[in-house]
Amino acid sequence: MKFDTLIIGGGLAGLTCGIRLQKNGVKCAIVSTGQSALHFSSGSFDLLNELADGTKVDNPVAAADKVSANHPYAKLGDNFAYYVREAKQQFLDCGIEVNGDAEHNHLRITPMGTLKPTWLTFSDFTPLSSANDIAGKKILVVNMAGFLDFNTKFVADSFEKYGAECRISSINLPELERLRISPTEMRSTNIARVLENEKTLEALILELTGKISDFDIVALPAVFGLSSAASVKKLKESLDIPVWLIPTMPPSVPGIRAQQQLRRSFEELGGVYMLGDTVVKADFSGNKVQAVYSVNHGDISFVAENFILASGSYFSNGLVAQPDSVIEPVFGSDVDFTPGRDSWYDKAFFNKQNYMTFGVATDDKLRIKIKGDAQRNLFAIGSVLSGSNTIHEGCGAGISMLTALYVADNLIKG
Repeated sequence: MKFDTLIIGGGLAGLTCGIRLQKNGVKCAIVSTGQSALHFSSGSFDLLNELADGTKVDNPVAAADKVSANHPYAKLGDNFAYYVREAKQQFLDCGIEVNGDAEHNHLRITPMGTLKPTWLTFSDFTPLSSANDIAGKKILVVNMAGFLDFNTKFVADSFEKYGAECRISSINLPELERLRISPTEMRSTNIARVLENEKTLEALILELTGKISDFDIVALPAVFGLSSAASVKKLKESLDIPVWLIPTMPPSVPGIRAQQQLRRSFEELGGVYMLGDTVVKADFSGNKVQAVYSVNHGDISFVAENFILASGSYFSNGLVAQPDSVIEPVFGSDVDFTPGRDSWYDKAFFNKQNYMTFGVATDDKLRIKIKGDAQRNLFAIGSVLSGSNTIHEGCGAGISMLTALYVADNLIKG
């Protein structure tokens, strides 16, 4: 099978790159092992919340030139602000409604009810400017009876620490009761499927209407709108007070919907998306990749002019930690890591973890290095790259999208 470009990894980075390339006439295929990080999304996309030295960032655009020299953002040169705008626009073009702006981080509500800074947030959720948006409000926190991936007590306690007055309630409907027969069925995606039935959603809205008098806000788990945002919009439009949807523990209903929309956009542009396959090895000629091979296709190779590694980090086996090293398993790419396993981590779980900065070594064009040599047609994008601590710095989504667009544009320009 032959393509102009083959992308390994079908998450946010791979799809962002593939959509950009397909829009510009570059024939792409994406090979995706399975679920992407979007399935675990909290509903927001971080750009830059903190510098490596711990300095808090309010304006990512202004702070981008203060990242370290080997940070992926540093390799974008003067294009950071441009790609920030392009990334948001691509979401909107794909029908993914997001709010936010790169010159001022807003606050999002976490599954625990706490507030964290971020860049973009799905329109399902309510962006806040400060804790003052919560202070003094009377908030009804409602769960679906038996749904264990949303803890109303944690959420209410957090809101009350910000100065709100909260009450907890629950709702049960006959259609939801059937899910409770098996605890494994009472998951966010299954609830969302039930609530896509118009009559069931109307019954839920009627139940809520009888509970919300005397409250300023009603907070609910984000279990609406798996296939489209229609049920989210109907819910918000039908109640007389603001509805705050709160992210749940994974899986993420809005994240899965966004993944589906991105994939749909890619395929509508003519891209080929191969789900459930894993690239395992490659053929080289000098410092150029000739072909790659996957589990499902055996000896049938994928041939392309260019190859892009968007395989993610440890979670998706884009990087594999061994007793004394970290490897990239498909191409044998050079990986930046520090020797001595004891230096990889801090025993205090919530402290900055050094292993998060490890990743594939690249040149300024994000061409992958192997034995020190940049490969002519092999690129890396997203969290497989070295040089950033995406959790500590709050930059994971930004790195995925901006590096994807940067590599795509370099290939388009030739």
